[in-house]
Amino acid sequence: MNNLGVYQVRDFAQITDAEWSAIIETNFLSGVRLSRHYLPRMKAAGWGRIIFISSESAVNIPVEMIHYGVTKTMQVALARGLAETTAGTGVTVNSVLAGPTRSEGVEKFVADIAKTKNITAAEVEQEFFRTVRPSSLLQRFARPDEVAPLVAFLASPLSSATNGAALRAEGGVLSSLF
Repeated sequence: MNNLGVYQVRDFAQITDAEWSAIIETNFLSGVRLSRHYLPRMKAAGWGRIIFISSESAVNIPVEMIHYGVTKTMQVALARGLAETTAGTGVTVNSVLAGPTRSEGVEKFVADIAKTKNITAAEVEQEFFRTVRPSSLLQRFARPDEVAPLVAFLASPLSSATNGAALRAEGGVLSSLF
C-alpha cells in the first residue's frame, strides 16, 4: 500500500520547479518505486495487492492545492496502467479516493488555523466544509477507521474481481455518479 503524501495549501504561481519536483518525488515516484519493486514478485507468486491511497482531489483538483491534486491524479493513472499488466495473474492494483480525512497532518492544519483565527477547531472544520468542500455529504472530516475497511477489503482475497478501479471513501465530496 502506498499511503505517502505531502500536501499543503500553496498558491500555484509560487511553487518553484524544484518544489514541484520534490512534491512529485514524494507523492508519486515513491509509489512508482514500491510498485516496480514488488509487482514482479507478486506476479511470480500469482497473488498480490497494490493499493494507492489517492484522494478525491485526483478528480476535483483543489485550487488551493493544485500540486497535490495533480500528483493524486498521477497515482490513479499509474494504478490503472499497472492493473493492465496484471491480467490473469491474481494480482490487483487499485486506488482509494479518500476524502478529507482527520489525519495527523489535517489535525495540525486545523489547529494552526484555529490558533491564527482565534476560533475553535470545530469552527474551522465547519467553515472548511461550508466554504472549501461544500459538496461533502458527510460535512465533517472522515476518520481513518472509516476509510480503513475499504482498504482492508481491497487487500483481501475477497477483492479478486476488483482491479484497476478507483474506489471512493470520500464522504460524498464528488457529486458524480461514477
